[in-house]
Amino acid sequence: MSAFKRIGLVGRPGHSGVVDSLRSLGEVLKSLGLKVLVDQISGEMLQGESFELMERDRLAGQCDLVIVVGGDGSMLGVAPMLAEHDVPVLGVNRGRLGFLTDILPDEIEARLRDILAGHFTEEHRFLIECELRRGGKVVQSGVALNDVVLHPGTSARMIEFELFINEQFVHSQQSDGLIVATPTGSTAYALSAGGPIMHPSLNALVLVPMYPHSLGSRPLVVDADSLIRVVVGKQRSIIPQVGCDGSTGFAAHPGDELIVRKRPGALRLVHPLDYNFYQTCRSKLGWGNRLGRADD
Repeated sequence: MSAFKRIGLVGRPGHSGVVDSLRSLGEVLKSLGLKVLVDQISGEMLQGESFELMERDRLAGQCDLVIVVGGDGSMLGVAPMLAEHDVPVLGVNRGRLGFLTDILPDEIEARLRDILAGHFTEEHRFLIECELRRGGKVVQSGVALNDVVLHPGTSARMIEFELFINEQFVHSQQSDGLIVATPTGSTAYALSAGGPIMHPSLNALVLVPMYPHSLGSRPLVVDADSLIRVVVGKQRSIIPQVGCDGSTGFAAHPGDELIVRKRPGALRLVHPLDYNFYQTCRSKLGWGNRLGRADD
């Protein structure tokens, strides 16, 4: 008997491999007599297939498992919606790295049957939310699974800002910006900027300065329940931007306050029983295997 009854499928548009994987998933799920729902965007790629289509923002509320086919970017795009509905999600990797989507296309049938039989592990990844305040009023907001980033936009110029943690002044800084990343995001943009890798189980945030104009500025790891406040300083002919997971860009003006905090709820990631975060790091980041032995 399946641990899940109503399965939602979400795929990355414009990728031929995604279509193949969606079809494979549909065939396996139908053969098991399970209800299959496909989001409207993915359904347009599956012409000729008899799946029930549904708008993406309604899909999560109708399913007890959602399978995302694509790369980490695909998972990031639907993570806030899935977390809001508290629905578990399984990722099939059709991207490059695949830290969040760990089922390979040629493993779909075997892995899926195991998971549907209840042979899986589940972990919770928290999200963060941000507000941009101007004159005490919220003018923009966003949600991120990986990171919230203050950056100079298209101009390669430094920006000035002040950092407060739990209303305690930390420092003022001139740099290309600041990355506030979750443990999930520590292997993404923050890693490229010199931040540490954090185990996903940690309740922590890392604040990573981007090319700071000071040798003493280093990544700072703080409790995830901390309130992060960034005050945007006066700029020289540029308008800093705020991005959430690489999108949701909006402009920040001098005197604006960027508030970043942990968001209630979490993304429920489903993994095969043999999932191992460190093995994923070895595979994706090229870490060395055990000396004289095959990887295990």
